Amino acid sequence: MKDPSAATTSPRRLAVLISGEGTNLQALINAQNTSSLPNTRIVLVLANRKNARGLIRASTALPPIPTTYLGLQPFLKSNPGKTREDYDVEVARTVLRAKPDAVVCAGWMHIVSEGFLDVFKGTRVLDGEEVLSREIPVINIHPALFGQFDGTHAVERGFEAFQKGEVDELGVMVHRVVKEVDRGEPLIQRRVEVVKGEAIEAYEERLHKVEWEIIVEATRMVLDEVQPPLSSDSSS
Repeated sequence: MKDPSAATTSPRRLAVLISGEGTNLQALINAQNTSSLPNTRIVLVLANRKNARGLIRASTALPPIPTTYLGLQPFLKSNPGKTREDYDVEVARTVLRAKPDAVVCAGWMHIVSEGFLDVFKGTRVLDGEEVLSREIPVINIHPALFGQFDGTHAVERGFEAFQKGEVDELGVMVHRVVKEVDRGEPLIQRRVEVVKGEAIEAYEERLHKVEWEIIVEATRMVLDEVQPPLSSDSSS
């Protein structure tokens, strides 16, 4: 039975940062307003690459999801004297104006600076923007277990290490974003089967399926922290 207040309660708002194909974004699009991610709406998809296919996934969703593109190099060229840190703050400002309850880095191939994170912690107030009433959680999906293969090319590095016998398990995690790359608290970790002698494409296919599951699960976890779903409200 539906909660009678559902129609008048605002949905939980999600901003998603992407760089490429957007398959993890698609998992979130499919899950919004279902039992997997109830009372939730993606209010912004921001890409740092102009040709990111995820922008098309968002704009052609039903209903369409607002999108924006903000690339590092174009920003620096248009703003002489500005730095990478200034770019990060501009990304934060753009996201902040969408008033999200949580931010998900879903294949966001850009290491954010501490200044970016300070904005969402509420410890840095941007000129012209409102003071946050609470911290906005920022999470990221990473295709390795915690502490295994931080940074870029984690899938390839992990797969090669397994085939060489240097590690005996691989997996994927969603973690809170901190200034140290891929070192934030894991919200969910899940091991992914990998077979000696198989092609990396076979492993990647299994890994992606797990990614699509846990990015939704972890997103719900952080949204439930900041704004519990209606069913929890009514039962408490």
